[in-house]
Amino acid sequence: MAQNTSMEEFEALLNESLEMDTPTEGSVVKGKVIAIEAGQAIIDVGYKMEGRVDLKEFASPGEAPDISVGDEVEVYLRSPENARGEAVLSREMARREAAWDRLEKAYADDARVEGAIFGRVKGGFTVDLGGAVAFLPGSQVDVRPVRDAG
Repeated sequence: MAQNTSMEEFEALLNESLEMDTPTEGSVVKGKVIAIEAGQAIIDVGYKMEGRVDLKEFASPGEAPDISVGDEVEVYLRSPENARGEAVLSREMARREAAWDRLEKAYADDARVEGAIFGRVKGGFTVDLGGAVAFLPGSQVDVRPVRDAG
């Protein structure tokens, strides 16, 4: 009788482990930086998956990357495995997803958003809205027409 009970317990534990929410391709997951080497952060996203992300994806334009071993970060799971058996991760895509969520919420709440102008293009500027890139027409820079946008 005792052996039958242990088999039932084992079956219950096995079923529980199979039902765990494993991350799917195209989702944003939390991971932990376990090492930094060769210009890349190695991130453990759990479920026996590790991947590499270039350090430049953790930096704002013109700034040094702000990341260290032990940090928890959100990354986008592009693919569970590449040719080397590593998860293919992207910090930039995770930032973009979060930025779009914030923009959709701000739109629904009719709230104002802030961004940083980082480039000039024909007819206006490119603006970083915390991960999402947008176009700001030159005519919308000020309440009065601006003669020299520089």
